Amino acid sequence: CGLETKEIVKASKLVARMSGLGVQRSKAIVGENAFAHSSGIHQDGILKKRETYEIMNPKHVGWGKTELPLTKHSGRAAVTVRLKHLGFKMDAEEISSIFDKFKEIGDKKKFVYDDDLAALVEGHITTIPETWALEYLNVSTGNQTVPTATVRLTKKRGRKTQVEEDASIGDGPVDASLKAIDRISKTKGKLMDYSIRAVSQGKDALGEVTLKVDFGNGELVVGKGASTDIIEASARAYLNAVNRYLNNGRKGRKRKPRQP
Repeated sequence: CGLETKEIVKASKLVARMSGLGVQRSKAIVGENAFAHSSGIHQDGILKKRETYEIMNPKHVGWGKTELPLTKHSGRAAVTVRLKHLGFKMDAEEISSIFDKFKEIGDKKKFVYDDDLAALVEGHITTIPETWALEYLNVSTGNQTVPTATVRLTKKRGRKTQVEEDASIGDGPVDASLKAIDRISKTKGKLMDYSIRAVSQGKDALGEVTLKVDFGNGELVVGKGASTDIIEASARAYLNAVNRYLNNGRKGRKRKPRQP
């Protein structure tokens, strides 16, 4: 029938990332637990005869054997091979961009897993032109301290770079960070939905934040950001939504009626 079944899981993950809607762990075929067996009798049956509890081979729908994770010492060639193994076809310039981001992540966590790489690639694919870029973020918070965030953003203006810095307090470090971004970008967004998930395993896992923002025109703008620091990931996701809103020319914003 022309259906490439080995792409089902990959396609499901891509749709989940693009839509901001996660796949239920227990979802048939594409859920993380679809082929997981925790019961002792199930595990014993799988080891003896897989067909006892599985009507299909996980590899046939895209669940492959997990490869050894990469580390910060992995070179460009190793990353390129792994990207090809994951099914991504990229030119030299794109690989160079992904490799730079890989090194940043590698400096923050011990291992970089396939899902981490996939998140970097999919983030690169969906990147829009950056009106504002995050250069610096510092937060101060505590149970007896007013949460404060200092943010520095940059904007390219031809050959020159505009640098703007501001600070804000908020109801938590994330709220303070978003308010500081609003002050610099001259936008005012209302957070309508916020979710975070661990892209890979471990305490140093890459966190991916997906949020939806209303900038006053009734339309929800989706933003995504990833980092091993969830506050930074939240700031990057919100800034992604701000840039998307600004690059769309503030479509749908309220305009003054024309004079007759």
